[in-house]
Amino acid sequence: METSAAAKLRVGAWCVDPALGEIGRDGETVRLDQRTMRLLLCLAARPGEIVSADELLNQVWPGVIVTPDSVYQAIASLRRVLGDDPKQPGYIVTVPRQGYRLVAAVGPWSVPVTIPAQPRPASPSNATRSRLVFLLTACIPVVVGIVFWLHNTLANEPHPAAPAAAQKSIAVLPFADLTEGMRNETFADGMTEELIGRFSKIPGMKVPAPSATFYYKDKQMAVADVASKLGVVYILDGSVRKSGNTLRVAARLMKADNGFIIWSETYDKPVDDLLMVQDDIADAVTKALKTTLN
Repeated sequence: METSAAAKLRVGAWCVDPALGEIGRDGETVRLDQRTMRLLLCLAARPGEIVSADELLNQVWPGVIVTPDSVYQAIASLRRVLGDDPKQPGYIVTVPRQGYRLVAAVGPWSVPVTIPAQPRPASPSNATRSRLVFLLTACIPVVVGIVFWLHNTLANEPHPAAPAAAQKSIAVLPFADLTEGMRNETFADGMTEELIGRFSKIPGMKVPAPSATFYYKDKQMAVADVASKLGVVYILDGSVRKSGNTLRVAARLMKADNGFIIWSETYDKPVDDLLMVQDDIADAVTKALKTTLN
């Protein structure tokens, strides 16, 4: 299918506007960077077909030397924006060792059909109208009295101030699985839970439970908004990649109020014993966190 750089497209439930660099659905608008938009248009140009990682590298990163990891990361980011579940994809399917396939319906964007107006119900009779007017008139003083009482009562009640986040508080967001085919999600989730457990043992450190932080998995939210809802000062997130027999785990610590990264590190470990890999990396990150926050 031919796609124009300016024509609007329908991709599944999304309206894709390449000219503005954004997609929209149900009143929600998401702005995409140029590479993510090129990636989406590249897949949309061949709906239902397998597009290899090499083809995507040539079309999305023209003239730039990057590794296939960049494709995996870009696909994962695009999935999160589209609200796609890699386990039950409705948009992008990963075909192991071959590439990616856009399975959502693709076509030109058209103006929604206007629903014809429904016939107006018959007007009530004069007698019914008179009774309604009488009831409404009788209820007005009662309603006014209730509103006045509530206003005075609530105005006199003290309003507790919003609790400030403890200075030694950190939330560990779910680590992103950026491996090919996203087959290491269990390891990524385990890495997240292991770090939460280690951080919670640091004296004085406040750490939200996994049930709180995993709510934000695959959600696109500003760091400051997530930290405000969880009541923390610091956010730690990361990703998992794999090359051959080596796992690469990246972690970064951010100050929530400004989003600045104050510490980051990458760990390369063999995949012989995944539990030991989790332990080793959790030890290293915990030591680095203690040093950074002290």
